[in-house]
Amino acid sequence: MKPAAWRLAKDVAAYAAALVGPVLLTAILQPVGVAQQRDYVFLYMGMVAVIAVLRGLFPAVLAAVVSFALVDYFFVPPIHTLTIHGPDLINLAVFFGTAGTVGGLASNRRHALLQSQQLARQLQQANAELTRLNREQAEAAEAAIRLARAEHQVQVLDELNRDRRDLLANVSHELRTPLGTILTDSTNMLRTQQINASVRNRLEAIVAETRRLNRLVSDVLDMARIEGGALQLTLEPLPVREAIAAAAERLRNSSPHRRVEWDDVEAGVSVLADWGRLGQVFDNLFANADHAAPQGTPIVVEVRQESTGPVTIRVTDSGPGVSPELRGQLFTRFARGKDRGSDRTGLGLAITKGIVEAHGGTILLEDRPRGGASFRFTLPAAELPSLTAPAGNVTVEVPPGR
Repeated sequence: MKPAAWRLAKDVAAYAAALVGPVLLTAILQPVGVAQQRDYVFLYMGMVAVIAVLRGLFPAVLAAVVSFALVDYFFVPPIHTLTIHGPDLINLAVFFGTAGTVGGLASNRRHALLQSQQLARQLQQANAELTRLNREQAEAAEAAIRLARAEHQVQVLDELNRDRRDLLANVSHELRTPLGTILTDSTNMLRTQQINASVRNRLEAIVAETRRLNRLVSDVLDMARIEGGALQLTLEPLPVREAIAAAAERLRNSSPHRRVEWDDVEAGVSVLADWGRLGQVFDNLFANADHAAPQGTPIVVEVRQESTGPVTIRVTDSGPGVSPELRGQLFTRFARGKDRGSDRTGLGLAITKGIVEAHGGTILLEDRPRGGASFRFTLPAAELPSLTAPAGNVTVEVPPGR
């Protein structure tokens, strides 16, 4: 029940008691009979006082009026008539005096009690509001502290990551000079006819390991550039078949018996790409497929172009496919599997993904129910009007022609 309705109900009950109370007292006293008038007057006065204490002045005045009328009618001679004589005036004064005095005091007390209760409720609400505000302020302060710590940790991690990339790039760059010297001198020594077979074998091993180390340094440099958003691209229209043919020729030097098959007509479309980086993508995918595919099976390259979309290229082999545990991390750094172990650094596919995305394309591993692995990547078609560089700090140069 609402507070206003509850107060109204209590007021109605108070006035009903002021009317019904004297009537009930009269019904009790009439059969019993009282010897002296003052005896029943005191009873009515007590009832008026009780009503005044419980419900205040106005119900007490109503009870006094009803009590005086009932006393005068039923107990003051002449009986059953309403006549007011001298003693009746005294009774009336006593009733009203009692009702006024006790009712006024009770009303003041009740009013003070209601005010104190209202003040207590207000204080309770204010205390609850202060508690809520303190809790919210404490939570906000904790959140601010956590946010500041998180921002500091992110800043520290960014600085550490930047320092790590700079260190790798600097170390790799410094390594390339001595590696180039070793490779050049050892290669020149192999051309000399006067060295014996033992020395030649050792020199060939030195050349092979130097080339492998040089590839590792190049991969680390490329990964640092990709992660730092500093990969430089010189974009120009390139026929895909030329890039495929050049990569197939390079693969033939390391794997003479591996065939690369493609449709020369379909591969005649042009893409907007960097020649060296596109060749690096094909080199990585061909080397990956060459390691996984059985001897005597070809590497198949498919080229498709939608009417208004990018050029889609697939590199497919007939090997065992990619194991489920390697699929989720295939394009991450240092991801290597037993079935895809040609990339000893574990950076080849991560670099390939970075180069393709730097061109604004995508790369993924497709599911092949018949086995094998199929890497599909996209590149922008050369006839597209937009030459906008992909997202990141990629330096793009577009020459007038190749």
